[in-house]
Amino acid sequence: DNFHMRVRVHPWHVLRINKMLSCAGADRLQTGMRGAYGKPVGTCARVSIGQIILSIRTKDNLGIHVLEAMRRCKYKFPGRQKVLVSKKWGFTPISREEYTKLK
Repeated sequence: DNFHMRVRVHPWHVLRINKMLSCAGADRLQTGMRGAYGKPVGTCARVSIGQIILSIRTKDNLGIHVLEAMRRCKYKFPGRQKVLVSKKWGFTPISREEYTKLK
């Protein structure tokens, strides 16, 4: 009720695994890398450096709570993440000053 979050990346990339046997005599049963296209085990999102992962809009008085939530949230993602406060109004391409003039 107090915020709107938009997930900007989606997990379309399929992760696959080529399971190998690890018991005695396994070399007689397996073919190695021949036909190694594995079974799907999950999905992930491919993210570039500098790509936006999440966007949140909220009222100005709740901004400190959103910053703290995003600070805690970034530890759940691998790699180094940055939390930035935009100068735009919500998810629009219009700046805050321009929005107040147009309003």
